Amino acid sequence: MWLGASLVVVGDGRRGLAAGIALSTLGLAVLAFVTAGAVAAAAIAAGGAIAATRRSLIGPGGWEILAPGSTPRLVLCVATALVAFWIADAVTTGPVASLRFGLITGIALSAARVLSTAEPAAQLSAVAIVALCAASVGAIGSTEPGVWPYVVGGLVAALLGWLPMRSPIAA
Repeated sequence: MWLGASLVVVGDGRRGLAAGIALSTLGLAVLAFVTAGAVAAAAIAAGGAIAATRRSLIGPGGWEILAPGSTPRLVLCVATALVAFWIADAVTTGPVASLRFGLITGIALSAARVLSTAEPAAQLSAVAIVALCAASVGAIGSTEPGVWPYVVGGLVAALLGWLPMRSPIAA
């Protein structure tokens, strides 16, 4: 999960963004399978796969991972992982520490990417990860999570790839 969200943060090309969405989806689908079952995992996997496929077709070409000027974003990825690991392992208790770590890193890194760029492809990729993470939040405290949050999260992530990408025009 952390690696996928980090790829979205340090990547600028459509292949790098698609790989980030795909890795995040893989991690969240595994966690959804463990916490909520096969249907929830399939919903997350399908939504993330559609979002990653769509991102690989639309957006700036190439990988563009660690482009010039991305050092602050790389430092953000490492610092977020360390803080999230500390919170998930030392501060909180319970059996879903890996889910907490994945959700904290996914939401924090994706939110930082949305707020730090004006590139629509990167923003929509980050919001897709936030949608997939938000679907899994209910599994932290719930004893029997339903599949509907996962279905809605997967649907939102899949539909984000079809939004028109327009750069802001300042007058």
